[in-house]
Amino acid sequence: MTEYRLTGLSCAHCSEKLEREIRNLDHGSEAKIFYNTSKLILPDKVPLTAVEKILKTENVAIVNSDSSQSEDEHAHSHEHGNDKKLLIQLGISTVLFLAAFILGDKIPWGASFAIYFVAAGLSGYQTFFKGLKNLFRLKFTIDTLMTVALIGAFAIGDYKEGTVVAILFGLNEYLEGFGMRQARKSMSELLKVAPKTANILVNGEVSQIPISKLQLKDVVLIRAGEKVPSDATVIEGASSFNEAAITGESMPVEKQIGDVLFGGSINNEGTIKAEISALYEDSSLAKILHLVEEAQETKTPTELFIDKFARYYTPAIMLFAVMIAFLPPLLFGADFSKWLYEGLAVLIIGCPCALILSSPVAIVSGITRSAKNGVLIKGGVFLEQLGKIKQIAFDKTGTLTSGKPVVAEMIKYNDHFMDIAARMESDSLHPIASAITQKAKSDGVEIGKMDSMETIAGKGLVGSLAGVSYFMGNESQIPDGAWDERARSDVQSLKQAGYTVVVTASESQILGMFGIRDALRPESRELISDLHQIGVTNTIMLTGDHVKTAEKVASEIGMDTYYADLLPEQKLDQIQKIQSETGKVMMVGDGINDSPALATADLGIAMGKGTDSAIEVADVVLMQDHLLKLPITIRIAKKVRKIIGFNIAFALGLKILALLLTLPGLLTLWMAIMADMGATIIVTLLSLTILIRTKEEKIL
Repeated sequence: MTEYRLTGLSCAHCSEKLEREIRNLDHGSEAKIFYNTSKLILPDKVPLTAVEKILKTENVAIVNSDSSQSEDEHAHSHEHGNDKKLLIQLGISTVLFLAAFILGDKIPWGASFAIYFVAAGLSGYQTFFKGLKNLFRLKFTIDTLMTVALIGAFAIGDYKEGTVVAILFGLNEYLEGFGMRQARKSMSELLKVAPKTANILVNGEVSQIPISKLQLKDVVLIRAGEKVPSDATVIEGASSFNEAAITGESMPVEKQIGDVLFGGSINNEGTIKAEISALYEDSSLAKILHLVEEAQETKTPTELFIDKFARYYTPAIMLFAVMIAFLPPLLFGADFSKWLYEGLAVLIIGCPCALILSSPVAIVSGITRSAKNGVLIKGGVFLEQLGKIKQIAFDKTGTLTSGKPVVAEMIKYNDHFMDIAARMESDSLHPIASAITQKAKSDGVEIGKMDSMETIAGKGLVGSLAGVSYFMGNESQIPDGAWDERARSDVQSLKQAGYTVVVTASESQILGMFGIRDALRPESRELISDLHQIGVTNTIMLTGDHVKTAEKVASEIGMDTYYADLLPEQKLDQIQKIQSETGKVMMVGDGINDSPALATADLGIAMGKGTDSAIEVADVVLMQDHLLKLPITIRIAKKVRKIIGFNIAFALGLKILALLLTLPGLLTLWMAIMADMGATIIVTLLSLTILIRTKEEKIL
């Protein structure tokens, strides 16, 4: 099997059609097109020329290049080029339309017709030719509807309406294509986050090699600030590691000899040696990347109602027009010219212009308004889904919390406690040390220096001041002689409350202790309250933290449900379980570890300051990293959904009423034109009201 990058793949329906045709080739039964990532997996025996011929029918091509990097750049340059070309065409079309509209009767009819025709052709010719081809094959898609709308509008002389339809449809196609191009960058962004090289130790010498060349049992050197190249076991040294990208654990995790390291985690301090326990392709990070791709490809976007309805609507209208025109004269000897006139009126009232515009204008308006609010929605289908959602799952770290440790509780037994603690942590780069020194500064403590300091990796600090030894860290670092029952009880209380405990002591006395936790975002509680007010019935928290921490956070902000101690695979399983038990669910997250769950959820939302991978995998991105943007966006989505529903009902209802007038022969061409144009204008104006922003949106 060989993998190829594709360019020009802009339609999910088209990708399914192409896949079926390629599978019909000799040896092609296992061929697969991944629409979301724009990739083709092809059995080696399938003739490439035949595949390229099939792809060409939908203006799709295989990117030919020698390296994967240049393939990405080549494909992206093609897509950027196509987008730029379409924008230029839409711009020229709009200028031509406005010119013809303003000049009106001041120019000859032929010139006016030519301008409208060119304007419509520039923005809609590709869709027109696809629709015409489908029409001859009796395949009725949204392209077929568009084609019939253009032909119908120009055939009855309504060039303005036809041109507006072509321009607005072209604009919607551009916005949908932009969202999909962003989604397709998800895997390449994930791969950029992954470690690229490893420092391997051979005969006491260090050399740098690509991670793809790592073998089991290789010994690697991991310095402070470096990523673990693959899953490994510590064989020398000790340090703390940031595993947030893999497990979702917000606090640094201490590792000593014999402990397991996750590939992709970051060494916070010191230098350690580790033995590779899994090849990179089998590592935790590689599995996450695979889960993202798999989850993306198993999620099929729902087709818009209009696209499905088009399969029956247009042929039904055509059949009805033929029946109205020919059956009364043939069966009852009625006046042929009168009923032919009625048949033409049916074709006019059946022109699906208003039906086509009922959804795209509302969606474009909703996307535009959300963009002004700092929320990127990557396609109309996601906007519509956002308006239906009743369950929302949140990752804790970096989403409901800031992702940075803070001192939440402080118990002091000695007046020198804060002074000694600040001195001991003053030169440390550990995230918890930063939290403690920040607390000291906010309390007005002048931070001095110890006479001597020593770091005991994996446990804490030992220092001396004025001949007295002091200790700081977890319980195991504190001398037994310093403990009393009160201090031990306080430690257990802090642990039960979900805090990470840091103790400061001399050889004979506990000076005090800190309860450290991940800081809550100030707006988290208001967010959950707002979501409940707008109809969200179940708010869920997913976290890699332990149960006590999760319980405390969930209680403070008013979450309905929470699940703790979850690895990325378990977050994915939990999302799937929620979907099977209680229906559709939306996921909000920010880290690599959230990406599989984001991709699997019915709707994925990423925080703008999260990892690039989460942002690219998500369907919606809060670009300003402000949680209160979410309920505002849901309100917009609900309004879009209501207006689309009304537009469709109004457009179809008006047409049905007009068609009923044909039965007694009362429908005139003038009535048909007014009904069709009136429906189009009302639908368009109503959809444009979505662009009006509230005061709250402008302030927030």
